[in-house]
Amino acid sequence: MTKRRGYAVLSALVALVVVVCAAIYVTVATDDGTPRGTFAGGRPHHDSSVAPASTGTWVGAWSTAPMGGEPGTETEGLAGRSVRNVVHASTGGTSARITLSNLYGQSPLTITHASLALSAGDGTAAADAETMRRLTFNGSTDVVIPPGGQVLSDAVRLTIPHGTDVLVTTYSPTPSGPVTYHPHARQLSYVARGDRTEDATGTPYTEQTPYWRYLTALDVLSNEATGTVVVFGDSITDGITSTVGANHRWTDVLSGRLRTAVESGDALPRYGIVNEGISGNQVLADGLGRPAENQSGLGRFGRDVLSRTNVKVVVIDLGINDILRNPHLADPNRIADGLRTLVRQAHARGLKVVGATLMPFEGHQGWTPAREEVRRQVNAEIRAGRVYDAVVDFDKSLRDPYDPRRLRPEYDSGDHLHPSDLGFGKMGEVFDLNALKGAGQAEL
Repeated sequence: MTKRRGYAVLSALVALVVVVCAAIYVTVATDDGTPRGTFAGGRPHHDSSVAPASTGTWVGAWSTAPMGGEPGTETEGLAGRSVRNVVHASTGGTSARITLSNLYGQSPLTITHASLALSAGDGTAAADAETMRRLTFNGSTDVVIPPGGQVLSDAVRLTIPHGTDVLVTTYSPTPSGPVTYHPHARQLSYVARGDRTEDATGTPYTEQTPYWRYLTALDVLSNEATGTVVVFGDSITDGITSTVGANHRWTDVLSGRLRTAVESGDALPRYGIVNEGISGNQVLADGLGRPAENQSGLGRFGRDVLSRTNVKVVVIDLGINDILRNPHLADPNRIADGLRTLVRQAHARGLKVVGATLMPFEGHQGWTPAREEVRRQVNAEIRAGRVYDAVVDFDKSLRDPYDPRRLRPEYDSGDHLHPSDLGFGKMGEVFDLNALKGAGQAEL
């Protein structure tokens, strides 16, 4: 090679390096931290609505516990139907993602279309059309969830104000076996024939349902919350006797109180609050089936509490069904030990645990003097500080002062076990918000 040719090659290489460096500089200088389009499953993804629009913290805005397989869906599932779940966000954010579950399915669940939007108003299947977002899963619009599995969607950019109803819609074209559901939503959701996933009018959604199906969590990228409180309980936490569609569960009242207090300047943690109550749930005993329907508190704690997004505090109100549903007289020591096991698991993750005393239920068909004594002994352990890090005394706050074995009449829904809306309100009001401060207590 002649000198002249060598110099030419060298000059060309130098020029190439300059061009590459300039391109890198431009790319870095214009990068705002938002993830770019990626390839997943062999598909390019260019939807500008996908991925977080700003910085913040991922927290739980809403969740529910899968309880079992929906009766009547054992063969076909909900093939050929759009399922529009209505959920209430306890905290706001600038982006959102969801979790779908096929825990109780016996065959793969294929979702070919999913969307998320803000509701157009209370008690409607209609969406605010401008907020309609198509959901993807690892960049793809369809996803197959294996039996017993779950999937987390990609994040979509959408401003979700706290206290807003959010519509999450899924479409499955093929039979999938039992539908994983939560039966006592106390919120009407909707079903439509065919793929109406991104229909904003709500007109095709002619079927109402009291269930939440497939959906188990809504997370938001939040600038107003820094963590999640998970409330773990039974039908009382589930809000089984609260007014449908009114968000009168005691956890809703607690969420509103915390937000109001923080906005007024109180030095309290800024948390989203999510509800993991299952009606009929027990600390110790599973329901029937494989996997067990209405799995015990001990069995589901990892799934429904420890796996939730950015958990800081756990609130437990569980144990009354161990007394009521045991065919024999329950052992108060076993119930208390079961609760302590949950606390130890939470402590191992650096979480604080606030626990509730068990409320009275004389007048209920399952009440007996012997069961009342078991309740009294469990409450004695809780009040003595031998179970939880902090205690909320629902028993003391809601019992009838003239007959402490009963609920006060105005707090009784009428079945002498579950509170009325007024009773749920009282539970949310007497909860000491300062109990949510701190995390990582010494093991008891």
